[in-house]
Amino acid sequence: MSAERGAAGARVRGVAAKLNAAIVRDGKTLDAVLAEPAGVADRDLPLLRALLYGSIRWHHRLAWQLDRLVTRRLGRGRKDAELAALIRLGLFQLQWLRIPDHAAVSATVDAAALIGAGRARGLVNAVLRRFRREEGRLDAAMAEVPEARWSHPRWLIDAIEADWTTRREGILEANNRQPPMWLRVNTRRVDIDDYAATLARAGLSAERRDDVPSALLLEEPAPAASLPGYADGLVSVQDAAAQLAAAYLDPRPGQRVLDACAAPGGKTAHVLEACPRLAEAVALDRDPDRLKLAADNLARLGLAATLIDGDAADTEAWWDGRPFERILVDAPCSAIGVVRRHPDIKVLRRESDLDAVAALQTRLLERLWPLLAPGGRLLYATCTVLKRENHGQIERFLTDRADASLLGGHRQLFPGEANMDGFYYACLEKHEARQGSRASSPKQ
Repeated sequence: MSAERGAAGARVRGVAAKLNAAIVRDGKTLDAVLAEPAGVADRDLPLLRALLYGSIRWHHRLAWQLDRLVTRRLGRGRKDAELAALIRLGLFQLQWLRIPDHAAVSATVDAAALIGAGRARGLVNAVLRRFRREEGRLDAAMAEVPEARWSHPRWLIDAIEADWTTRREGILEANNRQPPMWLRVNTRRVDIDDYAATLARAGLSAERRDDVPSALLLEEPAPAASLPGYADGLVSVQDAAAQLAAAYLDPRPGQRVLDACAAPGGKTAHVLEACPRLAEAVALDRDPDRLKLAADNLARLGLAATLIDGDAADTEAWWDGRPFERILVDAPCSAIGVVRRHPDIKVLRRESDLDAVAALQTRLLERLWPLLAPGGRLLYATCTVLKRENHGQIERFLTDRADASLLGGHRQLFPGEANMDGFYYACLEKHEARQGSRASSPKQ
């Protein structure tokens, strides 16, 4: 390895350590830290992303290993947090990256000086070499520690165990896998088999899902902008589970449709692709920056919707009094079904967050239901697997509403099921209130 590449290797690890600490210590998201200038060469950005995503994905295991390998407790200041992050990055490389041990250790040790911890070079070296010597012993001990074995916080392991006892291991394992790349083909503009053939000619292999007619699964991920027809709106990137929303909502020509938590606009776009002759599609979101992403997405696809910057629960502030025949409530949630795409959820989410999330979901349902026309459908969707946000939320709503019924039961998709993300759907129909309306029991 040249001196130049050695210095670059140390630099990318130093940057990764600082960004890791910004997530673990300061509570920033992966998206936020990666949106900032990294200070590394473009050719090193893939390594930076691999180091950062991997060290966050396996954070709980790496932190457990670090605690057992460091003889002195590190402090709580920023420098110590960045040093701990650097060592965790080194441990991640030794276990998951195809980098020779000597190169990974050398670059990680050299990075200590770049984060202002030059005096700790010996500590970094000693910990990483000790890990290799004691790896077998650590693996044996880890089997008895759920947080380390599954690399999830204990509260989340317990919550999944309580709701889905027989599925717990499958959910936890799926959360730690690399996510696949699904495409949504605009089948009103191009036949999906023809588009798959176009991908093949471009050297990209993809397979269909018969139950999601617009979905193609890429064998290997590729930059979205490199996809044939992407700039012309023939294709979008969207998980197959998310693509089910348009079918469950079942929009019809002439209807007025509301996407109540719309940004970044993927589901709004799919509804318009599925039924282009709507009377109006309204895309609402309270985050103006994310709403701008929805506008850009719709523009690329050549689609039009009414975009509103507003709080979906504050209906008096934005609703014009005209009812909707279809409402999509893609509700804010704990997002446990998409951990494989956003591994920082395991680091940033707290059990105490769930009360506020559930309360917001309840409020959205209660405030948006009066906007639905009789005979209309409201589709409640989340990307989580926790029953209090899904089955429990809908059962409670149905108990309180005599004018609502559940169509088709509860649909819970689990992370990794058919290689899709974890999603929940419940479709509610509005009718004249009748006595004794009861919800069906949740399907296991």
